[in-house]
Amino acid sequence: MSSPAQGGPSVPKDKEKEKKGLGKVLSRMKTVLKKADPSRRLSTLGSSKSAAAPAAAAAPSKPAEPAAAQGPAAVEATKIPRSQIFAERAKKIGELYGLELKPSEWYSTEGNALRVEKPIRMRVHRKCHVCDTSFGRDKECPKCKHQRCKQCPRVPPKRTEAEKEESRKRRAAILKERAEKAPIIPDWDPTPKKIVLKRPAKTGGQDLIYRKPRQRLRRTCCQCQRLFTGTKTCEGCQHIRCTDCPRDPPKKDKYPYGYPGDAPGTRIAHYQCANCKHIFSLPPTAAATCVKCSHDKYERLTPRKVEPEPDPEILKSIQARIEAMNLK
Repeated sequence: MSSPAQGGPSVPKDKEKEKKGLGKVLSRMKTVLKKADPSRRLSTLGSSKSAAAPAAAAAPSKPAEPAAAQGPAAVEATKIPRSQIFAERAKKIGELYGLELKPSEWYSTEGNALRVEKPIRMRVHRKCHVCDTSFGRDKECPKCKHQRCKQCPRVPPKRTEAEKEESRKRRAAILKERAEKAPIIPDWDPTPKKIVLKRPAKTGGQDLIYRKPRQRLRRTCCQCQRLFTGTKTCEGCQHIRCTDCPRDPPKKDKYPYGYPGDAPGTRIAHYQCANCKHIFSLPPTAAATCVKCSHDKYERLTPRKVEPEPDPEILKSIQARIEAMNLK
């Protein structure tokens, strides 16, 4: 009798297809993860190499550091003060355009800036001499599969020693010409100046200068009817400016109790009842009692600014306009 197959029990074809499909998906996910994470790729490569090595070489006398632990070489950056960078830029601008930039005209030059010194590189391209197609990263032509050789032209072509010497001489001649023929520095002040609008006078005298209109305020002494000239004391009768001294133009709607900075007047005083908060006016010598509630406790109001109450007629007109618009 024949023995059963050594391969184990048979598996249905549908289950085999499902396993193959899941295996493909998992393998693609692994490849994507390996591409996205290079450190993981290096670690997996290191683990596979160590697994493939023989057991005798698995434990060396001195363990070597993995490649992923070393990492890329650190970029060395040097600190340079910003004032030095601006000084170099100002020098180049002065050589090109003949302008003299002062340090006071620069922007903020506080602190330092990091600068990485890198060698100057030139983009060099190679073309296939068979089909005139540019090479990519590889040395094989992507069109005709030709291996790059010495006959394939280089763009830009390599300069000879004669051309290098000629460029050095040309640069030295330019520097010598700039040193001999210094640029003309224009007489120009970049600092903004205040523009004054003037108009010549019709009579030939002093020019007329435009000034913004200002309201002239005048205060008159209530004792001798003399104008106050910049001080709060009258020059005629030495009276201190008070709330009774008239002002031109008057503003009784904003300052009904006197103007700020004035001394209390002797003709009329303003009081506020402590009980009903009613405001009334009486002479300072009269017995002050509230006209509304006959309360004898009161407080004299000091000069201050008071916002006028809104006009009821204006409120009615605004309400009528809102109703006419039918806003809901």
